[in-house]
Amino acid sequence: MSQCKLSFDLRKIPLIGWPLTGCTFSRTSATRRREVRRAFEDDGHARGLRTRGFGARRELDEDLELERARARCTKPPPPPAEVVSPLAESLASQPDRIARSRTRRADTDLGRTDLLGAILDGAPDPVVAIDSGGRLRYANPACHALFGTDPAELLGRHVSELMQAHAPAQDAGAGVRRGHVELRLATGEIGWFSYTAQRMELAGATGGVAVVFLRDETERRRDELRLSRHNDELEQTIRALAHDLRSPLVSVLGFSRLLREDFGEALGERGAHFLERIHAAGRTMESLIRDLLEFARIGHDGSDAPALVDPREVLLQLRSELKPRIEQGGVELVIPEHPPLVRCARTRLYQLFSNLVGNALDHMGCVEKPRIEVEVRESADRHELVVRDNGCGIPAEQRERIFEMFHSVQRPGGRKGTGIGLAIVRKIAERYGGRAFADGAPGEGAAFHVVLPRG
Repeated sequence: MSQCKLSFDLRKIPLIGWPLTGCTFSRTSATRRREVRRAFEDDGHARGLRTRGFGARRELDEDLELERARARCTKPPPPPAEVVSPLAESLASQPDRIARSRTRRADTDLGRTDLLGAILDGAPDPVVAIDSGGRLRYANPACHALFGTDPAELLGRHVSELMQAHAPAQDAGAGVRRGHVELRLATGEIGWFSYTAQRMELAGATGGVAVVFLRDETERRRDELRLSRHNDELEQTIRALAHDLRSPLVSVLGFSRLLREDFGEALGERGAHFLERIHAAGRTMESLIRDLLEFARIGHDGSDAPALVDPREVLLQLRSELKPRIEQGGVELVIPEHPPLVRCARTRLYQLFSNLVGNALDHMGCVEKPRIEVEVRESADRHELVVRDNGCGIPAEQRERIFEMFHSVQRPGGRKGTGIGLAIVRKIAERYGGRAFADGAPGEGAAFHVVLPRG
């Protein structure tokens, strides 16, 4: 005998002759439950009967009368029509409900497939699917303009016929992979593309497929190469020009110094003033040529090979060399006690700190307690060098321009620098894949940041 759970009003259904395996009463006593159990145990056919009581939440009639409950029932009569009819109708309609549910799911899946197909077909960038064997399983219409072939004709071709380097499918693991790849274009030329690839499971494709989204960056890459060539040519010109200017400048400075030493008294006060102006201009030109040469050498003289460098050692050397200027201005230079090692060529790290600290000294202004603080911050993927001062600050509109070549901001006292020092800082940072920027406000000091990758 098995227990049947029905959602009908049992008080309206004759229970004569039905198997009974359980009985539930509302707010009944233990005595009542024992009496019911004894009535069913006498004939030996209801030993497994369970009786239990429910609280007030479940309202069942305590006076439910079980007529002839002790009668033996070996073969129960057919259930009443009022029970069978709803069950039969429910069972009869079940196939229709299942069919409708399957149709709705199929329509939903078809709608999603149509939507996805419309999105891929209308995408302006090429999209391909590459199986684990390296063969194309899908190509959207944008591939026609790229390869000059109908997308249907691309199916089954090996990716090596189209790509000059390794296939993006090799990079697609469980997550999303990004990179660059060279493709042979319809014109026969080689194009540069960035890609995003992700492995997906596909019915009928063993090992799944790599869905690859391509972005044509050929023109941008060509522009970068042209710009790089022009920059190389410009730097070669700068180096040649600086060398050509250095020789006559040495003569100007040398003869002006001899003139002052040998004929200083004969020149008089006015002549001595003009001679000093000549000598000062020569020193400015000397600084400009030196900075030009330093700028042009970055990336070209073989001294950029990165190594792990202790910033404190570099800063101690710099503080010793700048000691006269620091003491003259009464500046407190604070350097970190135990900074992390930075991955950079030592010469370039010295240039970074030299230009940034020197720039802070030049623009300190009339501050009651001038202070320059150097920090070296470390994170998971980068180091950040920060040189902060409490000087005259930087106007918001100048924060980007100060890193441009030959852009010089007026120093306190009316003097101007060469306008190359901060350009050198940015070029060194970019040489190592980093960046340089500044923040601060007039009257609140300035902070210069150089971010360098750790790897």
